[in-house]
Amino acid sequence: MSKVRRATHAGTWYTDVKDDLNGQLEGWLSKAKDSQKPARAIIAPHAGYYYCGACGAHAYRQVDPATIKRVFILGPSHHVRMSGCALSGTEVYQTPLYDLTIDKEIYEKLYATGAFDTMSLGTDEAEHSIEMHLPYIAKVMESRRNQFTIIPILVGSLSPEKEQQYGAILSSYLADPENLFVVSSDFCHWGKRFNYTFYDKSCGKIWQSIEALDKTAIGCLRQNGNGVKMDMKFLKYAQSSQCVSPTDSSVSYAAGALVIH
Repeated sequence: MSKVRRATHAGTWYTDVKDDLNGQLEGWLSKAKDSQKPARAIIAPHAGYYYCGACGAHAYRQVDPATIKRVFILGPSHHVRMSGCALSGTEVYQTPLYDLTIDKEIYEKLYATGAFDTMSLGTDEAEHSIEMHLPYIAKVMESRRNQFTIIPILVGSLSPEKEQQYGAILSSYLADPENLFVVSSDFCHWGKRFNYTFYDKSCGKIWQSIEALDKTAIGCLRQNGNGVKMDMKFLKYAQSSQCVSPTDSSVSYAAGALVIH
């Protein structure tokens, strides 16, 4: 297997021109407020930057690179059915800005739990949910270039029991202020092409029903856990388009940041 994962979505889902990409990310970040620093974990979308790049900036604006040594990236699997989680078989993830190095030591510890499989290179390079975060990570961490590592984790469809298992494994890493967790997630996918057309007419138009549904999910994610003093805030919400007809479709995006006190 190749030791390098190529930036396979550069040039299509986002620009592969370094200066253009750098300027684009800087522009979006400059328009976001740093009201939730220093984030221990963020949630940001993984669609093409044309649709969600500006939204994601509101999460990445909360990152303080000063103390971060490791960035965990959790992305859902879109192409392979999985009931667990998998790690990359490569050592380096490429971005148009600069390459990011995988943390071999942490990978060894995760493998030692017996709970992680290995992605094939084909699965790794086909998946966009992790890659779409790499340029943003490279940008906000550029002051610590070559001084931090990444831990990409592909997440399958987990049972409640598996969720608890992986939560227990990763909780100690989340508690460490030298780690940043990036959770890659879009929200509601609405429309016939997604086989989901739920519509609560009491909310108003279709897009308003979608927003109400998303806000319900966001409310659940704000809940604190296990007595740990934490503050989860969502800073931006957006939709790829506003659906008004049953033939329309949209994907929702949200940017959130978690601070642990």
